[in-house]
Amino acid sequence: MSPRPHVLSAVSSFLFMSSFVLFVAIPLLGSPMPAKKVAAVVTEYRKWSHADVILRNLLNGYPDGTKPDLELVSLVTDQVPKNDMSRDLARKHGFKLCETVAEALTLGTQLLAVDGVLSIGEHGDYPKNNKGQILYPRRRFFEAICKVFEETKKSVPVFNDKHLAATWDDAKWMYDRARKLFVPMLAGSSVPVTWRKPNLVLPKDCELVGAIQIGYGPFEAYGFHALEGLQCMVERRKGGETGVKAVTCHPPKSMWEPLDKLAWTKPVLEAAMKFVPAHAQGDIRTITAKTNDAGTFEVEYRDGLRAFVVIPNGWIYEGDGGGFTFACQRKGEQKPEGCHYYLQQPDPFAHFAELTKAIASLIHTGHAPYPVERTLLTTGILDAAMTSRHENGKRIETPHLAIEYKPTEWGPARGEVPKAQKQ
Repeated sequence: MSPRPHVLSAVSSFLFMSSFVLFVAIPLLGSPMPAKKVAAVVTEYRKWSHADVILRNLLNGYPDGTKPDLELVSLVTDQVPKNDMSRDLARKHGFKLCETVAEALTLGTQLLAVDGVLSIGEHGDYPKNNKGQILYPRRRFFEAICKVFEETKKSVPVFNDKHLAATWDDAKWMYDRARKLFVPMLAGSSVPVTWRKPNLVLPKDCELVGAIQIGYGPFEAYGFHALEGLQCMVERRKGGETGVKAVTCHPPKSMWEPLDKLAWTKPVLEAAMKFVPAHAQGDIRTITAKTNDAGTFEVEYRDGLRAFVVIPNGWIYEGDGGGFTFACQRKGEQKPEGCHYYLQQPDPFAHFAELTKAIASLIHTGHAPYPVERTLLTTGILDAAMTSRHENGKRIETPHLAIEYKPTEWGPARGEVPKAQKQ
């Protein structure tokens, strides 16, 4: 018997995201809205770490000179590498360096003293499990955050960077804990909110024949980004998201076989490949067959949609804006459509400014701008893919991923990409 789907209707979603605390300040007429106080819990804070490229937007403002009306008041660093930046930044900006999560959230008092929490469990020196998943302390961070909420009988919004956790069990625990404590929660990658070239936003309730996302880089860490790029598109199909019934990770030598079995995949794959900014010369299939960390995620959705994440490492280069591209075939359309998810590298890493805008919306309104269920689902797909890879391409059935949700209209970045900064 399949488990009951996790369903959030419009009403229950509102109740979930609304806490027993009123988050939206109602300033006196004519008075500016005060900046919200934020605590950050991070694995490490060094140049170009996720802590740096996210929190710089709170400390210095966005690349365009505007600011998010969020004040970083406290910080916990789980590790302090030799190139740590946090100590110098604390002296410069005046935020409090704390030894524990509880101290950061209460500022040493008995009360919750912040309006929001950023949990950034990415980068640092952490072990891997036998499936190759990096065991970042994201659940440990969230447990400590929720302990303060429970003790103070008050909850505030929390942003969790990237996937919720390495394993499904930890991710589901975090999601359930957030619901129990009425914690407005946002999570995920910067890929869904970055610039798309061209600016492709699929019509809501469109009918999809199939979709292909191309990714690159470290299999787990960047495979997640690729899944978020796929999911933010396909969730807009007719009926909304209903979940995933099975996931298979096909190894390098057989990664093209599942695509060859379907008539729609060839033109869609070719469309996605056209947006790749840089790649090796030579036949993609020959090159990837010789590359240990290439592969394809095959995702079977519960409503019959089939999608693929192709990671052609060895052939694909990062190039200008990264190597994440997407293409799909809509029913009734003559040809596929697609885009390049443009990630600005290096400084000012403006796609993280776009992610920070979503975080600011969460903290100022007490409501996630897009569903955390998206990232709960991509976390589960990634865990299943890593399990399949570990078990030599076994098809992994995923009845636990019967996750239903509706997309919102919070979409990609608009306007021009800010100018790159010289180092």
